Amino acid sequence: MPILHWSPRSPYVRKAMVALHEKGLADKVETVRTHADPMIPHEGLMAINPLSKIPTLELEDGRVLFDSHVVCEWADLESVEGPTLFPADPGARLEAERDEALGTGLLDVALPWLVELKMRPEAQRSAQMLEVYRTKMNRVADWLEGHAARLTERPFDIGHISVGVALCYLDFRFDAENWRNGRPALARWHESFSARRSVQATTFRDDPRPT
Repeated sequence: MPILHWSPRSPYVRKAMVALHEKGLADKVETVRTHADPMIPHEGLMAINPLSKIPTLELEDGRVLFDSHVVCEWADLESVEGPTLFPADPGARLEAERDEALGTGLLDVALPWLVELKMRPEAQRSAQMLEVYRTKMNRVADWLEGHAARLTERPFDIGHISVGVALCYLDFRFDAENWRNGRPALARWHESFSARRSVQATTFRDDPRPT
């Protein structure tokens, strides 16, 4: 059985887990709780993934896959069940992967924002960088509000997963920012996304970290 190095805190892992559920593979992959701290390299994990990041997927044939995008693409290739996450049509695939990149980019803003806000001593925090992260988050949310109709009308794909999980992460870590404010179309779309069984089955939580 493939082994997925996993954490219920990681939005990148949740993206992969939603894909596994959508493709009917969640019960065919073993999850192993792995602590991947961006500030402390994990020597055991680095033995199979030199980046010391999760998700990392160990396949039964000995191959190891890194990054949520690659794990999601493996799931789409591995199973014909559920939606096609990476459309065959070139135009549809470009749109799906563009939105995937936007969701991932939003997470790439949120993670250093969290480090700056919660893990750095207050005296060392940069007010300038905190405002940069907030500005980028709001610009992404504004763009998504303008494109919410397209998210609603097209078939479910990797872009939906990436954007949806990123917004879930804002709720998890930055609820006070209230990204829904002034963005009713995006809020409606995200409500329907959050109701999917794959999303309900993969909620974020702050579990005890393994030593």
